[in-house]
Amino acid sequence: MASTVRLGVVMDPIGSIKPAKDSTLAMLLAAQARGMELFYFEQNDLRIRDGEALGHARRLRVHDHEQRWFEFGSSEELRLGSLDVILMRKDPPFDTEYIYTTYILERAEQAGALVINRPAALRDINEKAFTAWFPQCCPATLITRSMADMRSFLAEHEAVVVKPLHSMGGRSIFVVRKGDLNANVIFETLTGDGTRHAMVQRYIPEIRHGDKRILLVNGGMPARVLARIPAADDNRGNLVMGAAPELRPLTDRDRWIAGEVGPVLRERGVLFAGIDVIGDYLTEVNVTSPTGIRELKKYGDIDLAAEFLDVVAGRLRAR
Repeated sequence: MASTVRLGVVMDPIGSIKPAKDSTLAMLLAAQARGMELFYFEQNDLRIRDGEALGHARRLRVHDHEQRWFEFGSSEELRLGSLDVILMRKDPPFDTEYIYTTYILERAEQAGALVINRPAALRDINEKAFTAWFPQCCPATLITRSMADMRSFLAEHEAVVVKPLHSMGGRSIFVVRKGDLNANVIFETLTGDGTRHAMVQRYIPEIRHGDKRILLVNGGMPARVLARIPAADDNRGNLVMGAAPELRPLTDRDRWIAGEVGPVLRERGVLFAGIDVIGDYLTEVNVTSPTGIRELKKYGDIDLAAEFLDVVAGRLRAR
């Protein structure tokens, strides 16, 4: 590539991130180290005018520093299709505004930008519901808005995990056991009294040994997995909820699950994803803004940001 690569990133306010843990920052640091120009957007910077995707961009410099991890340069109006690469790294909730943003980014993609992950894939791959494409990998799972169905599922399995379909980071996830007098209230809350779908999965006791995050770059897996060990007073294996990180080698079952999921994601244009495995079971497929890059680098000296940028460079050369 003779000219400088121009990379845009769409994310939540960069001033609010935790730099030591943030995978988007890791990607941006790696891109900047390769001489790429960085352009920063939030959702309200994006628009479509007469069919063309446009954005109010701020030039961005990033630093690997706990107190000063970014600085903005000049602002400019850009045709999003003029960028070489756009990283869509906006966190859930995956709501209607998120969908509208993918429409804008799809117009940018059609105008020539490489958008990661592909906007159509972001719309199609709900991070909870997409496990249904891999039933051979999953625990018993129910997606429904029927509270009666949830009660029957609980009676069948005696301990279940109930979660919303649109959220992230362990928010609003409940473990419910047979005989729990709060079960009906939980089912009512997560389904909005039967007006929206939620997920119920058989409880996997191995959560006490960690919720494993396997990061996939272009469908391929690293040599190690990030296990997130729940705090003693919590059931959730999410770092943001206080889980402790621990690196482990992948088991044969981990590799098999990743081998089932990875090629499907690659075919759909997902270049960076994180699948969650508890015990021997796939529980989620994260494609919006999966994290874990910084922990793999810190604890295992695995540089997935560099591997990801190698894939991006290869895609750009192929064009």
